[in-house]
Amino acid sequence: MKRLRWRERSLRTRLAVMVGLAVAVAVVVTSSAAWLLTRANLYQQFDAQLQTYAQVAAKAATPADALATLHTVQRGDSGADPGHRDVLAVQFLTADGTSAGTAGAPGGFPPGVRARQVAAGAAALGADVEKIGGDRYRVWTVPRPGGGAVSVARNSEGIENTLAELGAWLTLAGLIGIAGAAFAGRAIAKTALRPVAELTDAAEDVARTQELAAGIRVVGSDELARLAVSFNAMLTALRSSRDEQQRLVQDAGHELRTPLTSLRNNIELLIHAEGQERVLPPEDRTRLLADLDVQSVELTTLVGELVELSTGEREPEPVGRVDLADVLASAAERVRARYPDVEFGVDAVSAEVDGRPAALERAVLNVLDNAAKWSPAGGKVTAAVVPAEGGARIVVSDEGPGIAPADLPHVFERFYRAETARAQPGSGLGLAIVEQVVEQHRGAVRAGAADGGGARFELTFPAALA
Repeated sequence: MKRLRWRERSLRTRLAVMVGLAVAVAVVVTSSAAWLLTRANLYQQFDAQLQTYAQVAAKAATPADALATLHTVQRGDSGADPGHRDVLAVQFLTADGTSAGTAGAPGGFPPGVRARQVAAGAAALGADVEKIGGDRYRVWTVPRPGGGAVSVARNSEGIENTLAELGAWLTLAGLIGIAGAAFAGRAIAKTALRPVAELTDAAEDVARTQELAAGIRVVGSDELARLAVSFNAMLTALRSSRDEQQRLVQDAGHELRTPLTSLRNNIELLIHAEGQERVLPPEDRTRLLADLDVQSVELTTLVGELVELSTGEREPEPVGRVDLADVLASAAERVRARYPDVEFGVDAVSAEVDGRPAALERAVLNVLDNAAKWSPAGGKVTAAVVPAEGGARIVVSDEGPGIAPADLPHVFERFYRAETARAQPGSGLGLAIVEQVVEQHRGAVRAGAADGGGARFELTFPAALA
């Protein structure tokens, strides 16, 4: 069976293992620290008392007197019989480090390195650990007033047994703690990752059913709750985008049906006339060909605007510093060629914004084209760049019939065409593209009535960042 790598395991398993390890390490560290601190404290007290015994023994004349005195001191310390106290041994040392007498340890015990240094006067006091009769003794050595030194040895097995027992209990407690940490890690992982599991189930359900209306329950305000809120917002955005795409396809199909049907009818009429070897009157043939030309132009325009509207949000053009005066001048030059019987008054004052030049020009061109289309022959369209605090505006006004109050809220909707606009050429997408481009540039577009009774459009953009 192939072993799973650490990163290939489930998040719940990894979190449970990490929590268990963290608690286990904490238990081990705490138990070890407690044992070490207890050991240090016990030996500190043990050595302090042993050093006091050595100083008392240094005042005695012989090792036997010193041992008797120490037994008396022990009995006074605890009130217990000396036989129940730690075993003591006393040894006097000469200046050269050799034994000068022993009491309490048959055969004596070898002087340690520190003991010989104290006897020779090279150290003020010293501590050693020696084996006496197979038992461990801690030995403290202090100098004697007349020269040489005295060593007092005390059996330390009592402390060692206490520490061994404490270590066993701490080990048992640590094992129980580690076992508890493993179960706690699983429980914590399960509880902590429950929102993640719900989010995963919701995402898998959306992927399986393609149902974007489903959401995830949000509880609390922590990071996982924020993730759930973001997931719900993403689903809402996806649902809105899909609905917009569906509406766009439906509206486009509806708008394309009319020019396509007209094109097919006219082409079928020409084919039928050719198949019957009938010669259409020149005026009918000319009219059919003119209709075909108009319909093909309308169809081309409609398809181009659909492509522009559907791909505009991708923003393939890089953003740079753009002067609205240049944008307006270029768009006005292009629209003049389309409407030679309309006068254009352009006041292009320099105002820089951050944007995409081609997209901005397309938006301004659509507004100018709309104004010119509704202007009467000999009418005038005015366009100006108006610098303002924090940005700039492009204002376009015409002398046409204006926008009816009932149509005003819908002029920027896709494929919306007022009753009076049915006979006019167009697809109903031009102003929708304007709104899309302006919003992509963090601006706003507004339609209203001009002072002369026509329509007025304002495209507002924020100023370029410094």
